[in-house]
Amino acid sequence: MIEGSCQTFVSDCQVRAAAELISHAWDPVVLSALRLGPTRRKELLVRIAGVSDKVLTQALQRLQARGLVVRGSSADQASGRAGAVYQLSALGESFANGPLAQLAQWAGDNQDALVGPPATP
Repeated sequence: MIEGSCQTFVSDCQVRAAAELISHAWDPVVLSALRLGPTRRKELLVRIAGVSDKVLTQALQRLQARGLVVRGSSADQASGRAGAVYQLSALGESFANGPLAQLAQWAGDNQDALVGPPATP
């Protein structure tokens, strides 16, 4: 634990604030998918297998409200029409490329232990 920070693990502890960023199952997946660069919602639906349109929309709204994702617009090259494009904000990039990437690496390194039978005491 960082010295001098939330020693008693109160409700406003930084650990809780960080955990809330990944408390919704699809939010970290959306952040990871956006690491590849600005993306349209339809492209995200294809890129993120298993997510519904409604759940993706809710995740994008939560991530925008937290300042991790920004919504912009871009012209579609095929149709010439403008459309929404989502991308990581600077804060989102620092989270997705830092702690979230490290958490994913840890999970990958420990996958067998995480899905194996529970250890007996």
